[in-house]
Amino acid sequence: MIDFEQLRRWPDVEAPELVAHDATDRLLLDTAQEALVAHPEHVTIIGDRYGALTLGAAALIGPHELRVHQDALSGELALAANAAALGSDAAWRSLPLDASLVEGARVVVLQLPRGLDALDEIAELVAAHAHPEVQVFAGGRVKHMTTAMNDVLRRHFGEVRAGLARQKSRVLTASAPRPAASPSWPRSSREGDLVVVAHGAAFAGASIDVGTRGLLEALAVGAPEASHVVDLGCGTGVLAASWALAHPEAHVVATDQSAAAVASARATADATGVGDRVESRRDDAGASLPAGSAGLVLLNPPFHVGATVHAGLAHKLFAAAARLLEPGGELWCVWNSHLGYRSALERTVGPTRQVSRGPKFTVTVSTRR
Repeated sequence: MIDFEQLRRWPDVEAPELVAHDATDRLLLDTAQEALVAHPEHVTIIGDRYGALTLGAAALIGPHELRVHQDALSGELALAANAAALGSDAAWRSLPLDASLVEGARVVVLQLPRGLDALDEIAELVAAHAHPEVQVFAGGRVKHMTTAMNDVLRRHFGEVRAGLARQKSRVLTASAPRPAASPSWPRSSREGDLVVVAHGAAFAGASIDVGTRGLLEALAVGAPEASHVVDLGCGTGVLAASWALAHPEAHVVATDQSAAAVASARATADATGVGDRVESRRDDAGASLPAGSAGLVLLNPPFHVGATVHAGLAHKLFAAAARLLEPGGELWCVWNSHLGYRSALERTVGPTRQVSRGPKFTVTVSTRR
């Protein structure tokens, strides 16, 4: 078995209170061990955060290739970095959340997502394409698990069993898949000319969250002139598609580290009729985009890292916006009012003014020095 204590989160945000593994990883591997050893050539890992599940499973099954899906690009990069640091000879293939990931799988090891929609899309996919005798081992921290997760699994599997809790973690085991008549993901909704398309793990689903709506309202009355725009941490691409609708000459890059977000943003742009002017790119805080390439950056940053409330990711995105903006370019940002990000924006990007403020959200404009 691998030494879990050597695992790192890098290049994701690192802090003493943020861990690269927890008791769920160990419990999942222990619970699934017999099945993994019995079917080493047909194993799929979904939701591995930083490599604990993939490297741990590889240690059990030897040279057989694992199929792995990690929604966050930082997770893929951390897995590769941890494998190199540990000298692991693990073999895996990173795949999108589609049939190729689970076709014929006999064992699926799943770190439970927090959202029920994300779990529903995964369960539906596995039930439709995995082996009829597949076993799904889905684990999580007890404090984040609800009986609704059991209900979601029961929609797609004939048998769902809850294991005993250990170190505040628990594993649900699902078997006897019941394929749906037709796929139900992704899902969409329309608001005027905008069609929002969402995969299960995309933030806010097929709706427009309150913060994004506030930023759109602010942009509608005070948007600057900009032909090269970046929607940083784009989610379902609402900001990118809305800007492209309102500015026919603009080119917009919608970028996010989440595979579900990027797929959703691409589908949103296509469904809205602006796919030719919105480029959807999976990236770590826009790292692949040239410095000084944007006249405008739009940002609705997350206020948590995984399940932990933490400002680290927001600050990383502020620094990314500063790098991407040309001198005099503007960052339009919406954030939870109680977080008080204005001083950080002043320090990282440049002079910052408040556009609007309510009990929950504040919209600011920061001008690149």
